[in-house]
Amino acid sequence: MLIPYVNLKKQYRLEKKKLLKKIDSVLSSGDYILGDEVEIFEKNISKLCKTKYCVALKSGTDALTLSLHLLGVKRGDEVITPPNSFISSTSSITHLGAIPVFVDVKEDQNINENLIEKKITKKTKAIMPVHLTGRMCAMDKICFIGKKYGIPIIEDSAQSIMSKFNDKPSGSWGDIGCFSTHPLKNLNALGDGGFLTTNNISIFEKAKIYRNHGLINRNKVRRFAYLSRMDNLQAAILNFRIKSLENIIKKRRRNVEHYLSKLDLNKVYFPLEKKEEFNTYHTFVIQIDKRDELKKYLYLKGIGTSIHYPIPIHLQPAAKMLGYKKGSFINTERQSKKILTLPINQFLKKKEIFYICKKINEFFK
Repeated sequence: MLIPYVNLKKQYRLEKKKLLKKIDSVLSSGDYILGDEVEIFEKNISKLCKTKYCVALKSGTDALTLSLHLLGVKRGDEVITPPNSFISSTSSITHLGAIPVFVDVKEDQNINENLIEKKITKKTKAIMPVHLTGRMCAMDKICFIGKKYGIPIIEDSAQSIMSKFNDKPSGSWGDIGCFSTHPLKNLNALGDGGFLTTNNISIFEKAKIYRNHGLINRNKVRRFAYLSRMDNLQAAILNFRIKSLENIIKKRRRNVEHYLSKLDLNKVYFPLEKKEEFNTYHTFVIQIDKRDELKKYLYLKGIGTSIHYPIPIHLQPAAKMLGYKKGSFINTERQSKKILTLPINQFLKKKEIFYICKKINEFFK
């Protein structure tokens, strides 16, 4: 592959000398579970997301599941969310026996805020917008709906660390923000990891206890809870990498500018950034006709691509019990056949992006 879709190997090569020292320091300390690095990480994130509190967890999925639990979502309740996300957005709802209620998306792939109110019922206990690709949803309108009906908002911010809407960061709009530090994220660990953000002290205090078996101390359990602790090693890696995050996002945004300067936008659709948005481009997703043919063509030219996501959640075998069918969500289903994720990682060179654009333009000619 001339141009890989992601390049974690290069990230490690560039960081290796300093990163190994950080890892050695943690391993030499003998302090592996939770620990000082976790507390430092939580403070770093609170500052970054401009929230009062952060709780470090084992994964982004855990953050979603725990957040729903903390807001009182239980069996039979309904949670509004889009059907075009990664499966965790929906599975976290079903883990609690609750029912995901899907709302179709706009051209930019984010939930259509104008369709949310129609799906609210007496059983609706939360609204979970997903900031897909690093582009935030219209949180001003979504939060207005939440306040109007007294429904809490959980931001699925797994793909949107440092993204902003109206100059307000992802994870600071809703009652709770949920993030992932999976290796493919802009802020990435060397394994699974996640965290939640909040300005609510009660949610913060409960989350700290619930992530650790419900323990108040080593020998006393307040209630049976979860096990979702971020280990000290992953926290140390994240504390090391968070220092480069702003620069990583700058490079990814610059890469988008390179793409847009060369792609034939008459053949390729990409939703341009609006004035109220600051997008961090976890992924760079274009929409085109003949998607599968283009993907194969690019592969033959040495260019790695991906699809996020080819099968909408409501059409997955696991979602059969929800009763949705083809045609239930027209935009989501149409986009699932047209979306293609191009390389956007911070290690791309300008000439590589121009090569990708050249091959895409040639394909359509």
